[in-house]
Amino acid sequence: MKKSRLLMTIIIIGLISYLTISFFQTQNRLWETKKLATTAKVWGFLKYYHPNIGKDPFYWDKQLFTVLSQVKEAGNREELSKVYLELLDSLGEVPNISIVDTIPADRYFNKNFNLDWISNEEVFSKELCSKLKFIEENRAQGDHYYVSSVPYVGNIQLKNEPLHNSFDWTKKEYRLLSLFKYWNIIEYFFPYKYQMDQNWDEALIEMIPKFANCQSEKEFHLAMLELVVKINDSHAGLRTSLTNQYLGSRWIPAKFKIIDEQAIITGFYDQKLAKEDDLQIGDILTSVNGKSISKILKEKDKYIHASNASVKLRNAYKCIFNGSSDSLHIEYIRNGKGLHKTIRRYPFSKFKLEKSKDPKWKILENNIGYVNMGILERMDVPAMMDSLMNTKAIVFDVRNYPRGSMYDISNYLNEEPKEFVKFTVPNLNYPGKFTWTQSIKCGGKEGPKYKGQVVILVNEETQSHAEFTTMCLQTAPNAIVIGSQTSGADGNVSQLNIPGDFKSYMTGIGVFYPDGRETQRIGIVPDIEVKPTAEGLKAQKDEVLEKAIETIGNTLGKTIAQK
Repeated sequence: MKKSRLLMTIIIIGLISYLTISFFQTQNRLWETKKLATTAKVWGFLKYYHPNIGKDPFYWDKQLFTVLSQVKEAGNREELSKVYLELLDSLGEVPNISIVDTIPADRYFNKNFNLDWISNEEVFSKELCSKLKFIEENRAQGDHYYVSSVPYVGNIQLKNEPLHNSFDWTKKEYRLLSLFKYWNIIEYFFPYKYQMDQNWDEALIEMIPKFANCQSEKEFHLAMLELVVKINDSHAGLRTSLTNQYLGSRWIPAKFKIIDEQAIITGFYDQKLAKEDDLQIGDILTSVNGKSISKILKEKDKYIHASNASVKLRNAYKCIFNGSSDSLHIEYIRNGKGLHKTIRRYPFSKFKLEKSKDPKWKILENNIGYVNMGILERMDVPAMMDSLMNTKAIVFDVRNYPRGSMYDISNYLNEEPKEFVKFTVPNLNYPGKFTWTQSIKCGGKEGPKYKGQVVILVNEETQSHAEFTTMCLQTAPNAIVIGSQTSGADGNVSQLNIPGDFKSYMTGIGVFYPDGRETQRIGIVPDIEVKPTAEGLKAQKDEVLEKAIETIGNTLGKTIAQK
């Protein structure tokens, strides 16, 4: 009995000791992460706000390396603040310039702006908070050393950013440099930070341990990809040789669309290679190498960039069927029967892609015009409109990437110029704030006007300039948008080169309807929603176009009846 009590006492003492050690280890990890998060913020704030930053391209990066070694030794709030105060002092005195803001208050877009953290005396000393606030109030004005605005557009372009050709991924400070640079660019210059699924401060806290503890270069690259995906922007992709290696660089020769977590073959990259493996349009692929499509999507979700769920599925191709091996095993359904087989994968360069033979425009049955906006050039517009001027309706298919013809077309649709879009652009004199532009108009130029019905087709392929084009065409009298959710990434793109040989992008300006309605992530909302069905895909029907033709008939019928 005494022995059992002694044993129980020893076990309890051991358990208490283990829990105590674990608690302090956890607290220590949290403190280390918190220190690095505040370092990222202070370093980025000074980079874009302090008037004395511009010296040489490598200077501020080197300062980060120095600060990181000092921050590591800081054991409390006072010691940490002292490190940052020394960094501030090294930059010299900030002149009191009494900035006069000439921008009216109602032109500011402040949903992204938040510098409350610089006044948090629970994290920083009172002296540090005071100095950071003074820098905000006397921030750099005019030409900035690290960023500039793209002329006539307003999105940022990076400058004087060293890429570190001797970048050593094995060194923690270099990996953190990549994280901190990207995080601060998004923090101050991404127009849709306020729309992210995850708070950007929380994303920093989550990603610091992942960058700090990378055990391989591939792990480092995947951490960077995960970070980029977190901004929820269909423009924000990232591809490197190592991310390609992880996701796979060999493809199956089939195109597909995901419906109800199953991949339905819709076409082929190479007809001959697809035929060799007996792949058919309408085949429903349900699993890859014994793993369901839905499970693969859940596992790879953090590596698929997208503004919304529709584009997640569009961009999921490489995550589902690509790989490094020459073949894969699939389970699929054909004509209601469950089957399985092994099919081959190829380098994409192996495919013999067929060029589209579709005309730029044509007249369908019942005198309905159809325009493929993905191949129509600006120079084609007069001939196209002349050819379709007497049709009862024109269907503009924007399920593609148009070539800049929308202003020319709108001159045939609108009697008067009509507002269709306005923007928010980064304010480089007050990083983190954005300003509204005036609304832009389209149409109204003298000349013949089209009097028929205007229908616009959209889906998840309708992205960026395609969404902008749709907004312009929507100004036509009685225009109808038919289809499904668009990409939700509308606006000029900024390229972001980050140390570690990373090249990514972000939507650089905010795009809104004149009344303030958002387009990012939401996309262009169809008036009539139509999504392809498995049955329609198998029968190679264009159900969206079919709905457009049906709608035109119904609309014109009602108009005639009313008359």
